[in-house]
Amino acid sequence: MSLTTRILIGLVAGLVIGLRLSPADAGAAALAVAWIEPIGALWVNAIRMTVIPLLVSLLVAGIAGAGTGTVARVGGGAVAWFVALAAASAVLGGLLAPAMLGLLGADAAEIPEMVGAVGPSEISLPPFRDWFVGLLPSNPVAAAADGAILPLVVFSVLFGLAAGRIEPDLRDRIVGAARAVGDTMFVVIGWILAAAPFGVFALTLNLAAQTGASLVGAVAGYLLTTALLVAIATAALYPLVGTFSRFSVHAFRNAAVPAQVVGFSIRSSLATLPVMMEEAEKTLGVRPEVAGLALPAAVSLFKYASPAVRVTGTFFVAGLFGVHLGVVEAAALVAGIGALSFYSPGIPSGALFVMAPLYQAFGLPLEGIGILIALDVIPDMFITASNVTADLAVAALVDRPAAL
Repeated sequence: MSLTTRILIGLVAGLVIGLRLSPADAGAAALAVAWIEPIGALWVNAIRMTVIPLLVSLLVAGIAGAGTGTVARVGGGAVAWFVALAAASAVLGGLLAPAMLGLLGADAAEIPEMVGAVGPSEISLPPFRDWFVGLLPSNPVAAAADGAILPLVVFSVLFGLAAGRIEPDLRDRIVGAARAVGDTMFVVIGWILAAAPFGVFALTLNLAAQTGASLVGAVAGYLLTTALLVAIATAALYPLVGTFSRFSVHAFRNAAVPAQVVGFSIRSSLATLPVMMEEAEKTLGVRPEVAGLALPAAVSLFKYASPAVRVTGTFFVAGLFGVHLGVVEAAALVAGIGALSFYSPGIPSGALFVMAPLYQAFGLPLEGIGILIALDVIPDMFITASNVTADLAVAALVDRPAAL
């Protein structure tokens, strides 16, 4: 039985058993969840512990070994796809979300309770100046320890570029050491992936047991709309890869499934990076120098499905609070959300916090962001699964002979 099949079995089994145990707030159900939940937490920690050494080693080896010209071509191509796909995602949300929300509807009866539960006082956005200055870390080791990924990526890129300009003997030593670290981490990743069915089972069981019937109800229309939009956005990636890359749709699908399942389970594109690297190189056949550049950049900057979902959430909030958005206002919001998707602080629901200035500018209540944060666990699963698919798609799209 393939790893993908075993992971899917773990996912379905976790959801089914978790729903049977719900609500797991007392008795045998709570005890069972309490014993199983740490398995999922341990598995996620195992994945996370590989991210920093893998990320740095791949960037340093890829950039120092490839040369400035390759970095510029592959990196430039990846960034162009990032911008184009993020814009397409935002436009998709702007065109389809209003009609789909109206068609599916949402029960607003429970909204006042939710507003009271999560108020605007919890919304705080790190200033753009602080984010911009923080891109260059004063202490790269501290950035790694704190999990500050984007500053660490900036440092790793600069280090790799500098290593590419020193004496060939010394450069080769650095590249060799970085590749040795990366190869070692891939061995560890293989062990972690072998345990994936159990980790996915524990994670999904805990989620289903804790949320239960809250997966439906007052926000069913919104949740269903986001799921459908993300499905449409994700499906569009397959013909794109089949048309503009050297890989078949079948091969891309086989590589994407494990990353999708893991991303859906742990809600972190960054933590899914080890799985994406494994599938991109071994299952899909993306060249290591391309995967080592494109995928770390993607998980740091690119949130493909986020604009579509955040645009949908904005229309949802506007409808709930009776705020009318004209064509011009809606277009401006779509453009703003698409642009801000590249600036997401490293905090839970960071993409939602970023939208606070837009909400204020267009007269939307900040309570609406509180509601979206309260509901974000479900959309975020679909967003992450779609994001990792898009990351793999970009790696495939830039891995062409002309790019090197």
